[in-house]
This record gives sequence, structure tokens and C-alpha cells, in this order.
Amino acid sequence: MASTWIRSVVTEGIHAGVYQSEVAAVSVQYNSATPSPVNWRYNGNQMKRWRIKASVSREELGAAANYSPDTIKAMEQGVRMPTPRVLDAADELCRAEGMLSAAKDLQKEKFPARAQDFMLHEQQAISLWWYEPVLVPGPLQTEPYARQLISSHIPPLDERTVEERIAARVARQEIHCRKPLVGCSYVLYEAALRSPYVGRQQLLYLLEVGALRNVSIQVLPFNKATAAALHGVMVLLETRDRERLAYTEAPSSSQLTADLEVVSAQTERLSMIRMMALDPNESARFIERMVDEQ
Repeated sequence: MASTWIRSVVTEGIHAGVYQSEVAAVSVQYNSATPSPVNWRYNGNQMKRWRIKASVSREELGAAANYSPDTIKAMEQGVRMPTPRVLDAADELCRAEGMLSAAKDLQKEKFPARAQDFMLHEQQAISLWWYEPVLVPGPLQTEPYARQLISSHIPPLDERTVEERIAARVARQEIHCRKPLVGCSYVLYEAALRSPYVGRQQLLYLLEVGALRNVSIQVLPFNKATAAALHGVMVLLETRDRERLAYTEAPSSSQLTADLEVVSAQTERLSMIRMMALDPNESARFIERMVDEQ
């Protein structure tokens, strides 16, 4: 039986890019229920191991780096990002010979903190089912479309962050040509295609990817939608270990879980949506008509 675990994500959708609105890289403290980036947890754990091995207290490390013991504890637990200052101080106190200071190069993440777990599973998925009511799913986004979304972030992102996020977004397209092939099934509500951000290039890319043997793209027209299609984004994926996960999103919270009841319920919901949607061939013709309208 698949293990049951859950992650809660506060107002940061993974669906489109992976986030409903792009969130800047974070170095603030998070609620304990919020997943922190893998590199925070790894660096914090290594700092703790070196500190204990060298018999250095949190008070001593905090004094050397000008942080409180509680802040050092939060960094060691991965709740806060270990800063370059504390890594250098720990390296010197613990005589780590540069091992801890080198971790400063691992601090930069391609994706925001709350998207880390989803990204890890997407990169290892053997199958992916995605329903998107508002935006084009992240792996299907072209560079111009991604650029418009990310550049429109409020508050504004600096130019370097924008470019890094665009590159990370576009890199997700590789899921469609990964070996062994990943089965990808997408259903897009018509509203997602009617966005002013969706231009001719984005539509043509959908047709190109939809023609791949391992990818299915369906369109759910306005006149076929029922309540099941209006409850937000949903992603189902299966890992190499045959564990099935469900990602769902609400106005104020999002959830990534392997709970069997949740996965079953979302699978049923997706099945209903797919039945209402046009089949892949009809969907391709629908998108082709939109191209002609451009």
C-alpha cells in the first residue's frame, strides 16, 4: 500500500508554472506545516551534524554569526534558509575545511519553496494527468507565454529572477520526450485558451505536443462544463514506485497528497471532466480554428 503523506501549500498554485502567481525565492521563516526546500533541509542538517561533532553549542554558533539560538535551530531544521554568514561561521567553528561554506552555492532554487515537492515528483513521474481551468499547464507553456506570466508578477521580480524562472519553466517541457516515455494527459478548459496571453505560437505548440504518441490534449468547451470543472486545477501523477499523488487547489490553500481517498475522489472527478471534454482529434480541430482566428 502506498504510504500516506500530505503537504499543505498556502496560496501558491503549482498548476501553471508551477505557481498560480510566481513567488519570489524566499528566505523568511515558514509555518511548520509548510514544506521547505530540499537544500534548506540538507544544509541545515549538515550544519547540525558538524556542530555536534565539533561540540559547538547553538549559543556559540549564534554568537559567532550574530543570530539567536532559536534562529540557529530553525536553520538546522530547514525552517529557515541557512545564510552565507552562518555557514561561514559554522565552517570556521567546526573546522569543516570549506565543506559548509561550499553549501552557499546550493542556496539558489529554480522554484519557490512551496513548489519543491511537486517539482521533485513531476521530474520522476511515469504518468501525468492534468486538468487546468485558467492557465496553460506549466509543461505546455512556450517561452513567450511564460515570460508574460512571470513578468507580470506582483510585486515585480528582478530581471535575473525572471530569466531564471522562465528557463526553469521551459525546461519542464522535457517531460514529453523523456525516456522512457511519460504518459501525459491534459484537459484544458476553454477559458485557459481564451486568455490574452495565449497567442498563435502557444496554440501551435499545443498542436505540436498533442501530436506526440505519449501525449493527449483535450479541450473542455464552455458549453460542456459542469460544476466538477469549476472547482479548480487538479493534477494526478504516478511515481516510479507506483505511488499515486493528487494535487488540488482552492482559493486560499493547495494540497499535494498520497491519501488514497483524496486520490480516488480526484481520479473520479478527472474522469468526469474527460468525458465532458472533446476527444483529442476534436480538440486539435478546435485549437486549429483558434489559430485561424489569430
